[in-house]
Amino acid sequence: MKRLMSFGVLASTVVAFAPPVLAQTVFVSTQLRPIEEATVVREELLKDAGDVDYVVEEPPQFAVRMEAEARTGKHTVSLVGALHGELSPLADKQQLEPLDDLAKKLAASGMPQPVLDLGKLGKPTQQYIPWMQATYLMAAKKEALQYLPAGAEVNALTYDQLIEWGKKMQEATGQPQIGFPAGPKGLMARYFQGYFYPSFTGGVVRTFRSADAAAGWEKLKELWAYVNPNSTSYDFMQEPLAAGEVMVAWDHIARLKTAISAAPDDYVVFPAPAGPKGRGYMPVLAGLAIPKGAPDAAGAVKVIETLTTPQTQLLTAYKVGFFPTLDVQLPPDLDKGVALLAGAVTATQASKDAVISLLPAGLGDKGGEFNKVYMDSFQRIVLQNEPVADVLKAQGETMAKLMSETKAPCWAPDAKSDGACPVE
Repeated sequence: MKRLMSFGVLASTVVAFAPPVLAQTVFVSTQLRPIEEATVVREELLKDAGDVDYVVEEPPQFAVRMEAEARTGKHTVSLVGALHGELSPLADKQQLEPLDDLAKKLAASGMPQPVLDLGKLGKPTQQYIPWMQATYLMAAKKEALQYLPAGAEVNALTYDQLIEWGKKMQEATGQPQIGFPAGPKGLMARYFQGYFYPSFTGGVVRTFRSADAAAGWEKLKELWAYVNPNSTSYDFMQEPLAAGEVMVAWDHIARLKTAISAAPDDYVVFPAPAGPKGRGYMPVLAGLAIPKGAPDAAGAVKVIETLTTPQTQLLTAYKVGFFPTLDVQLPPDLDKGVALLAGAVTATQASKDAVISLLPAGLGDKGGEFNKVYMDSFQRIVLQNEPVADVLKAQGETMAKLMSETKAPCWAPDAKSDGACPVE
């Protein structure tokens, strides 16, 4: 009854600034876009949320759509689901409704205050409600463990040990056994931004063309000799892992889950390797926000309520591999594959040498161009063997121009900046 009363108070507040409830609540999301995941959202996660039209969009299109709706005043979207860094520009432009009442209710339901505070995006009011969280991990077939270098521990690997491991696997099998999602729809850019650059340089933007970066790229070229060349066509690493094309892979946990859940006894899951500056680690937090002018704000609140119940949060973890933002105990009968992923997330977070790298923020609709700087550098240095210094100089200039145009300040692990984050 208490829950219903609190919902009623919030809904009445929201309705005060919204038109009458529409037949459908339009929910636009940059997350859970693949058809299998979107089907789970529509058929299972939202089944008790009313009449919801779940629409998926790539991040650049999402930014354009939200800007167009705000500019024209023609609002069709009542709820958005996006990453922390994708919601930040909307908050900066004052395009999101405050959700303080709902945040207080969720705090009482077990959502940790530090997690909720991230949803304020540095503002005095709650800009979004944390929805689900994830990260990126490495997974290996257990048969690969016999080739680990002497003294190496999978939960505390270094890049040198990963290279040696790759060499031994290739010598034993005759094939390169390491895989990365470097295909057209893979998340390889996040590897560079959250793992490679922080591990070798301690930064992402400031250190882009540094001597430490150059040394890191040389090390990556060394590693790539033992990476399956089909990696440039891989979008999801669960498929080549399950097919036996590779024995070791790095990817987003949601893109490893299917293979690991299908045969949990065949895999180990562990943190990414450490470089000279530490063990790069990118926590991924997705949030739910209501745009100002939402035609069905009350319906949007109902969707948020549904997606943040303990039952739905656990179902999300089980079905798509994104973990709860609520402080809920994972059940003992949890899917063994999800339990493996959860254990590796814990090991990553507990790493003494962890270097946390936040998702890019403040780039607006330029996020794709930011990713392209890293991917172009990768293609030119690693795949085309161009001189590292020349590529970093040219791409560094592109990066500097992009940061200047967007005026995006630095984010962790780079030191804070006054104004645009500089490429030093």
